[in-house]
Amino acid sequence: MEYSRNMDAKKTPMPCQEPNVRNKNFGEVALGYTEEMAINEARRCLNCKNKPCKTKCPVGIDIPAFISAVAVGDFEAAYLELTKYTALPAVCGRVCPQEVQCESVCVRGIKGEAVGIGRLERFVADWYRKNGKKEVLKPISNGKKVAVIGSGPAGLTTAGDLAKKGYEVTVFEALHLAGGVLAYGIPEFRLPKDIVKAEIKTLEDLGVQICTNTVIGKTLTIDELMEMGYEAVFIGSGAGLPRFMGIKGESLNGVYSANEFLTRINLMKAYQPESKTPVHRGKKVAVVGGGNVAMDAARCAKRLGADEVYIVYRRSMNELPARVEEVEHAEEEGIIFKTLVNPTEIIGDENGYVKGLKAVKMELGEPDESGRRRPVVLEGSEFELEVDSVIMSIGTSPNPLIRSTTPGLETNKWGCLVVRDESGLTSREAVYAGGDAVSGAATVILAMGAGKNAAAAIDEYLKNK
Repeated sequence: MEYSRNMDAKKTPMPCQEPNVRNKNFGEVALGYTEEMAINEARRCLNCKNKPCKTKCPVGIDIPAFISAVAVGDFEAAYLELTKYTALPAVCGRVCPQEVQCESVCVRGIKGEAVGIGRLERFVADWYRKNGKKEVLKPISNGKKVAVIGSGPAGLTTAGDLAKKGYEVTVFEALHLAGGVLAYGIPEFRLPKDIVKAEIKTLEDLGVQICTNTVIGKTLTIDELMEMGYEAVFIGSGAGLPRFMGIKGESLNGVYSANEFLTRINLMKAYQPESKTPVHRGKKVAVVGGGNVAMDAARCAKRLGADEVYIVYRRSMNELPARVEEVEHAEEEGIIFKTLVNPTEIIGDENGYVKGLKAVKMELGEPDESGRRRPVVLEGSEFELEVDSVIMSIGTSPNPLIRSTTPGLETNKWGCLVVRDESGLTSREAVYAGGDAVSGAATVILAMGAGKNAAAAIDEYLKNK
């Protein structure tokens, strides 16, 4: 079908809740495109022959192909094209950092804004969930069993790709609900949990079995899984062990790791009045860190009723590792950024509760090994910030349980699993790994890319076994 290009320099705007409305509820911030908006945005795509956007996608989606289908209103064809490459399109469309991946090389971005690839992926997935054919054809079993540890993005991607090839896949999840970081880490206002459940249901329809409340390394070991007839194992257990600064006062009441804070809110619904696992609701909250998790924690604290929420980050706004969109949304919602500031002590009252934060001001010096300018303390710059809650969001590492119960499984000094190459093969035969368990805390889409590579490698290994 012929159509005229849309040569607007800017993206079709995405409707959103107003900032002073959304910062008081957990409903999704971005409301999504209408059909007309999606078609209009898709027609901004030039359908480049060399497809630079595809080369920057960690799971290799043929982006011009699915966008071309949207441009002519064939949303079902667009969905079928997307799902050749990704098992979680509705998730990726919402949380993938497109601005540093596919959209960063979009030709339309040279003289204007890139095509809204993520917005279109989200639209297509949402449209199909509401309007598409729900029947999923379960592949014929090839009789070979594969175990997947962890139901986060890496594990779900591995499971989906292998199930499509006829493998009998069982996913073992430690928590009571599948989804991993998609369920416990990312707030409802960024990623509604009904969407996660729908994506997982599609995998179950393919034949993937999900066993919750199963802690590998405690309930079962990897060796025991092998004895049960699983011919290969994929470890996608993530990096859920929080880090702290080691400063005085971190054991006070009102101090959380971002992991615990977000898990209580996202998985246990602590924001609901009748919650059985309530969370401390600070009125003046400091969130230490500058990544996406820090933004999520700060925005959740605001929604829980905090009057003032601070992002305390030791570098400048230019070095914030969080997505630009998340920083902009946080600023719109009233989050206060205290950059070039580093905590030195959490102050407690006589009852053991947080009453303040001691900190020093910083300046940027020479670049460190990561290439970012190293923050240096400004002498005599000590000050106190009045807060009644502190949330630490300075990174996570893999839980040591699996490596400590699996002989011969090699890890590095940070506790991450060591793999030979992109296949994800570990130091143990038939044991593969990917996602945050290997890389440390990273993005959903990079974990999915690792899962996709591992699934292909496992398939090759078992076909030749």
